[in-house]
Formats: sequence, C-alpha cells, structure tokens
Amino acid sequence: MTIELKPDPSMIGGIAKVPLVRLPDPVALFRTRAERFRFLAGHSANLAPYLHFLAAICDAQARVAQDLGPPSPLEPAWIETARASRMPPIDRARLKPDLGRALDLLLKQVADIDMPAPSRAALEAVVAANASDRDWLLGNVLADQIPEDSVAPHMFVAAAVQVHAALLAATLDPEKLVPIRTGVCPACGGRPVASMVTENIGAEGARYASCACCQTLWNEVRVKCLCCGKNGKISHRSVEAEDAIIKAELCGDCGHWVKLMYQNRNATIEPVADDVASLGLDLKMRETEWTRGGFNPFLMGF
Repeated sequence: MTIELKPDPSMIGGIAKVPLVRLPDPVALFRTRAERFRFLAGHSANLAPYLHFLAAICDAQARVAQDLGPPSPLEPAWIETARASRMPPIDRARLKPDLGRALDLLLKQVADIDMPAPSRAALEAVVAANASDRDWLLGNVLADQIPEDSVAPHMFVAAAVQVHAALLAATLDPEKLVPIRTGVCPACGGRPVASMVTENIGAEGARYASCACCQTLWNEVRVKCLCCGKNGKISHRSVEAEDAIIKAELCGDCGHWVKLMYQNRNATIEPVADDVASLGLDLKMRETEWTRGGFNPFLMGF
C-alpha cells in the first residue's frame, strides 16, 4: 500500500464559490450508475458477477423512479422551518409510511434478475416479510445501521429507499438548503458514500460528498474529515501509485477514513459504483487500525 503524506497539489490555489448542492435527477442517475457498474465489471474479473448484479439493481431503480414519478413536494413552511433551524428538510425518521409503494415496485422489478441463491432467498424473505419485519428493515436502512448478519435483505430495501429519497430530494429548491455540519447531507441528513474532487459542477477543484440515501451531492471543504470535521491530521493512502484516482482519506483525530475520488481526472467516476469496484482499497485498509467512515449499502458485508 502506498502511504501519501504530501500535500495534494490540486488543493493549492483559490476555489471560487460553488453551489452548495447538486440535486439528483433520479432516472438519469440510476441509469448512469448501471452503465458504470457494467463498465467496471469488464475490468474486474473477481468482482464482475457482483457488479453485473448491481447494474441490474440500478436498472430496476431507474424503472421504479420513472414509474413512481415526482412525489408531492414538502410543505414550504416546513422547508423554511428546517432552513431556519439548520436542519435537513427531508426527515428520514418520518419516511417509512411513504416507502411502501417504492419497495413493492422495486421487489417486482428485481424478481427476474439473475442472482446467487443467497440473494434470491433474501429477496423472497423481504417479499414475504410482514409489516413488522418490513418496518424493522426500513428503520435500519434509514438509520444507516445495517446488521452484518442480514445484509442481503437490507440491500434490496436500501435500493427502494434510495429511489424514494432521490425523487423527494429532486423536488427541493437548492437555494433553500443550508449546510448542516461536516459530513451530513443538507437534503436528508444522510452519511456520505465517498467524496469527489470535481470540475463539472461550477468550479475546478471543488469537493463534493455523495449522499448514500437521497443521492444529493454537497460541497465540503477540502482536507477535512467527513466523520469528525477536523483537519489537523489528514493523510491519504492508496493501493496504486501516488497519482491514484481513488484514495483513502484518513483522519488521525478520529481514526476513520472515507474514500476520496478524483473525478476531475476521470469524468466517468460514479461514487457508488466506484466505491464497490475499489473494494481492494477497503481490504487493504482492514489490515490497519483505521475504521471505514463511508456508508454504502451495496458494500456492506465485505
């Protein structure tokens, strides 16, 4: 593993004021993610079956997003209250009653996907789950707390939650959103999958974190831990050369790490897909004392 402790040259210089958020276009987002998974599958013999499986899941998500269409927007008064209180307007704790249709549609869409026997059993378990069990599954996904002994059923539920949350986030006015705190999505309060250095959202060199729940991208200060917000002991590691396009950003203050992806060097990078495909970095980091801080329901259990 390469240990990089030198400053990142791309961080030097001024960065213009950039938009706080980039809200998702759900149908296009899931289609693009499916295409990226398929491309990455062609370059990873070991992970190819799983990446193809996830591509099919994303195809299903795109179809569900299209079938569902835009949900009713949040009440303007509630959005103003959230803004004044510096809280995300999408309250994930209150989403469960609205997720039933998305989950039912998603389960139908993925029924014909080719998948391993354990995944098929997990899917059938979710389909057969009673209201109490579904409530438990949804609650875990919305809380970003997926038990390690039941990852597979939660993955299907998470896919449905992503669709509904992305559709809801797409109805928001980006000008009404405000920063919450470091590492927290301004739209739904979700955790980041990873962060990306990008040049296609308004300013070269800006960093955007990618929400694991509603798929919103939000601007974060460079060289700051997305888990604790500190910046005094940041370093980077990679499994490739020093100029690797995906690195682990480590925080010596809290002991966590989150992937940093250089989309400005490879415009096709997609945070969720490339997070899974760069599993080798996770495996290397498991050999260290650092704890993964990024959250990705498609990477749980690895």
